[in-house]
Amino acid sequence: MSSFLWWQRGIVYQIYPRSFMDSNGDGTGDLVGILSRLNYLEWLGVEAIWISPIFPSPMADFGYDVSDYTDVHPLFGTRDDLDRLVEAAHARNIRVLLDYVPNHTSDQHPWFVESRRSRADPRRDWYLWHAGRENGSPPNNWLSVFGGSAWEWDAPTREFYYHAYLKEQPDLNWRNPEVRAAMLDVLRFWFERGIDGFRIDALRQVFKDVELRDNPPNPGWTPSQPPYESLLPVHSTDQPELLELVAEFRDLADAYPERVLIGELWLPIERLVAYYGVGGRGLHLPFNFHLILSAWNPREIAALIDTYEAALPAGAWPNWVLGNHDRQRVASRVGAPQARVAAMLLLTLRGTPTLYQGDEIGMQDVPIPPEAVQDPVEWRLPGLGRGRDPERTPMQWDDSPNAGFSQVRPWLPLAADYQSVNVAAQKSDTRSMLSLYRRLIELRRASPALSVGSYHQLYVDDTTLVFERDAGDQRRVVALNLSADERALPDAVGSLPVILSTHLDRAAEPATVLRPHEGVLLDSR
Repeated sequence: MSSFLWWQRGIVYQIYPRSFMDSNGDGTGDLVGILSRLNYLEWLGVEAIWISPIFPSPMADFGYDVSDYTDVHPLFGTRDDLDRLVEAAHARNIRVLLDYVPNHTSDQHPWFVESRRSRADPRRDWYLWHAGRENGSPPNNWLSVFGGSAWEWDAPTREFYYHAYLKEQPDLNWRNPEVRAAMLDVLRFWFERGIDGFRIDALRQVFKDVELRDNPPNPGWTPSQPPYESLLPVHSTDQPELLELVAEFRDLADAYPERVLIGELWLPIERLVAYYGVGGRGLHLPFNFHLILSAWNPREIAALIDTYEAALPAGAWPNWVLGNHDRQRVASRVGAPQARVAAMLLLTLRGTPTLYQGDEIGMQDVPIPPEAVQDPVEWRLPGLGRGRDPERTPMQWDDSPNAGFSQVRPWLPLAADYQSVNVAAQKSDTRSMLSLYRRLIELRRASPALSVGSYHQLYVDDTTLVFERDAGDQRRVVALNLSADERALPDAVGSLPVILSTHLDRAAEPATVLRPHEGVLLDSR
């Protein structure tokens, strides 16, 4: 295992800082709160934490509208707090990753304030401005991810500016060399302060078609889907120039030891894998979200794994994601019984897993009453169920008031079940979801077959998926029952002894049968 780097061997744990731990009693999580919970993360066994945006921001989109890339929002603390967090994490062999938001800034960033002053301002070309069509309409039909036109009219200067997301998030013009230099300096600044890597937000959006051609209609769109999906974003995303920029990101990261770049890319697999780059000059890990998007049945999952593995370029390292701050929680998506099976799948597949805070205790989406809604997506796309508040609710630490997250009412409502579904209760329960995650992580870290070994599918049918992980003379078999019925295992693996069951109630005995909603890890030597 020594030839593999930490980001290949280990597990990335995503922290949504607003909802992880409040240290100062304002109802919102912060950096000192994260620092206070590092012992828990060390106990859990994660290799790195990725912290969603903590930079100064007007918070139109909860930090993804950045007004200063090289400081910390007072809501979360100070740069000194971040330095102390990084130092303490490193002392526990935990790396720290930050979010990097290259596609857009806040409309209150000094760059945009200057750009907006006049058409002659030196920073005008730092953003995407256009006079529009002769009839006064926007330059093209491009839509905002958050609804409506992606072009906002600016009356004082009589031009439109482009925003892929909210109008408060104007897109940068990465074809301007000054923008490129300034944004590369942001990466350099944080690398110099000891940050171990970045998750790069909205990466596919960074370059747009230079001719601003209309996007074609999506023939499969229905009104039940968000308006953004009514067009195929072939001219507003995933442009050829982007791979050249990613190579620059990689060259910069490689100037520092063992740094990692992870890209948010909601793309088909054949396009996703292009971002590994050529000759080692791409992303270390283009985020693979396809388990989130896949139907929860063995045949589709098996086909997905095979397709992904076959598409990976030589030397590329895979990765898997089951949940994050933008998507329905795993336990809500597949159901609480299957969430245990999902945990075993995530932590035994080949490649780096990313775990979203709270999934390790089986947190589910929390219904948010209208008066408590915070997410601008819910306001702009009402009735489509696209609001992200339900999966962003506070971490449930114990059964005390406010779930041990804060001394006051949290910024989002707590789950009704927090008094039983919490870290403290599950740490003392040897058969809890948390005990399962910790045991799986422990076995993964101790086993070359599970952490860095090869993958081979052994069997799949309508209810069951069985695969093998191999490294040298060590072999492990994973058998997953994705149904509510008992299933017999194939004879070839039915005699192998159990190392771990998702039910946490058997070991050493042969697993001839999988019980309902059960996964088992088997020793095949």
